[in-house]
Amino acid sequence: SLHRPRAAAAPGGSCACRPAHTVINALLFLSAVSLPRPHGKSFVHRSELKQAKRIVVKLGSAVVTRGDECGLALGRLASIVEQVAVLQNQGREMMIVTSGAVAFGKQRLRHEILLSQSVRQALHSGQNQLKEMSVPVLEARACAAAGQSGLMALYEAMFTQYSTCTAQILVTNLDFHDEQKRRNLNSTLHELLRMNIVPIINTNDAVVPPPVPNSDLQGVISIKDNDSLAARLAVEMKADLLIALSDVEGLYDSPPGTDDAKLIDIFYPGDQQSVKYGTKSRVGIGGMEAKVKAALWALQGGTSVVIASGTHPKVTGHVITDIMEGKKVGTFFSEVKPAGPTVEQQTEMARHAGRTLASLHPEQRGEIICSLAELLTEKKEEILSANKRDLELAASSGRMSQAMINRLSLSTAKLNSLAIGLRQLAVSSKDSVGRVLRRTRVANNLELEQITVPIGVLLVIFESRPDCLPQVSALAIASGNALLLKGGKEASHTNKILHQLTQEALSIHGVTDAIQLVSTREEVDDLCRLDKLVDLIIPRGSSQLVRNIQRAAKGIPVLGHSEGVCHVYIDQDASIDKAIDVDSKCDYPAACNAMETLLIHRDLLRTPIFDQLIDMLRTEHVKIHAGPRFASYLTFSPSEVMSLRTEYGDLECCIEVVDSMQDAVDHIHKYGSSHTDVIVTESEETAEQFLQQVDSACVFWNSSSRFADGYRFGLGAEVGISTARIHARGPVGLEGLLTTKWVLRGEGHTVADFSEQGSMKYLHENIPVPQGSFS
Repeated sequence: SLHRPRAAAAPGGSCACRPAHTVINALLFLSAVSLPRPHGKSFVHRSELKQAKRIVVKLGSAVVTRGDECGLALGRLASIVEQVAVLQNQGREMMIVTSGAVAFGKQRLRHEILLSQSVRQALHSGQNQLKEMSVPVLEARACAAAGQSGLMALYEAMFTQYSTCTAQILVTNLDFHDEQKRRNLNSTLHELLRMNIVPIINTNDAVVPPPVPNSDLQGVISIKDNDSLAARLAVEMKADLLIALSDVEGLYDSPPGTDDAKLIDIFYPGDQQSVKYGTKSRVGIGGMEAKVKAALWALQGGTSVVIASGTHPKVTGHVITDIMEGKKVGTFFSEVKPAGPTVEQQTEMARHAGRTLASLHPEQRGEIICSLAELLTEKKEEILSANKRDLELAASSGRMSQAMINRLSLSTAKLNSLAIGLRQLAVSSKDSVGRVLRRTRVANNLELEQITVPIGVLLVIFESRPDCLPQVSALAIASGNALLLKGGKEASHTNKILHQLTQEALSIHGVTDAIQLVSTREEVDDLCRLDKLVDLIIPRGSSQLVRNIQRAAKGIPVLGHSEGVCHVYIDQDASIDKAIDVDSKCDYPAACNAMETLLIHRDLLRTPIFDQLIDMLRTEHVKIHAGPRFASYLTFSPSEVMSLRTEYGDLECCIEVVDSMQDAVDHIHKYGSSHTDVIVTESEETAEQFLQQVDSACVFWNSSSRFADGYRFGLGAEVGISTARIHARGPVGLEGLLTTKWVLRGEGHTVADFSEQGSMKYLHENIPVPQGSFS
């Protein structure tokens, strides 16, 4: 009854209440959750959903029921219950609006009817073989009446596994329109939430009258289905968030499954006219139009809304927690429309302009790059001023290491070096897009060409390194690729001015939009899900960033390396002058091509080479960590290394002892990252064996590991160093950002012409391709 403000327990009077120790744990969890915000204004960004305290989860009929519409989808329901219970135990206030009573009752009644029929048939026929039985059409209200108790008992059993108490609330439209019942309902729900109980709400389908079309009152939404019930309940209870789970991923701009249908990431109240609705789901009485109407009503009442899929097998197990973490799941309803384009729109703009960029003459792309090089030197004062602001903010935050601050810092010398590299790239860009790699005469008057073409849309995610922006932009321009840039917020002011200069350079040939800087609150994980828009992801930053991107990328290739654990091996035949040169470590220790592990031949221990090398490292203030074998030779050793796979990124390194060149190779293969490895020796035979055997992207002899760089290789610039074994490896410059396509020119040739009865024969003659030939 809703006439008295008391808590309604689960059926049978039982309540799966938590033991005392669980209550204490729940109270401890409460301290980790943000305090309730003032109600009346919905969240503007997905990232703010983490702050949601009171949450309504609506489970549509298609989510709760099986595909045969008779019985419940127990696996899906169990995973949803687990997520709700976890959030409840973290101190949030969870409410569930559920469908499923009709389906559960239908299963139960069908079973009873079939059982009854079989008993009667057996009694009357006296035969073992029973005739085929038919089940009559079951009335929905009767099914609901039979299914409510079983559905609630199932929820209670599931939540009990997580020491979570539940209570059932059955409502009808009158409970919201009758003021006294409405107050009772409100009081009951608040009391349940106060006692840390999860209310499970459903329309009382056993007595509810058929829905009346277009019966909404002024400012009030009628309870026609569970979508409108969830919206009304969320506003009534001042919920922060309503999560509506259905059998579709979210709201599409046209019916899902139709050509060009696109999932809408964020929906704004003024966007209704841009959506074409399809049919409703296979079960239930609502549809997407009803969901959107209910969502907008809730949004107007101050509750944020997300519509997402609760049936997709790959996401159901974490859909609610993903939404709470602010991930791009389903459609988020927001009242505030951002001033600029969305990241999806930016990507479309970049792709469109990128195709124009690729069609320019090589000389025109070279002109854009030279213009950017000039702007870097002309506007250096503005660039350095913006960079100074970023450095001051980084220093005041106290959260960045010195190595990261060094990467963030720009100087006049760095800008001049960048400009030189870009001019070098402008020259080499003339031999990029459209270059003929191979030409074959397939048959008479049928010629085939393999030519270089852009990859498409590149997504480059970088942190702390603003000099990366003009480098990567120039490479994208030279290779005719569209580019989406996502820089770290620690370099936001520097990135902004550098991107403005890049677009200024692009404007001379009308392709300003080909390079876009993502300045919205997009999470890296969300960018990695743009598999229909982005063709290649290139991470530039820490090993952790690269690993995270490789893990998050869904269907998009990732070009890069996760770590730069570079080795220098000092052979027994090394020259003392070359052995003690510590450029590999000390030139720029934060770089990914800096030495991290120094391998020393056992015979060099306690020799002048070893002593001078240690003295040189100490002079340069390099902290030494001893490998296990090196430590065993010392009475008083430096701190023993925690891991032989460590990338220090600072004036630190590991020293380890090996027995031979082969031992060094084995160590590199076991602990290295396939980035850059060096041998120092005067023995050509040993050096050549090392160069051949070490399976790294860069392998050097008597040279600093710091030479592993696109500019130093003469590539002009690089997007990074790849340790992959396909497409591109080592410093990735212009060539690594091109792919190929095949062009066939004929005169009405058909495959049938080359059959046994045909008149033509394959020639497959290679045609010499002069250097610099273009299609």
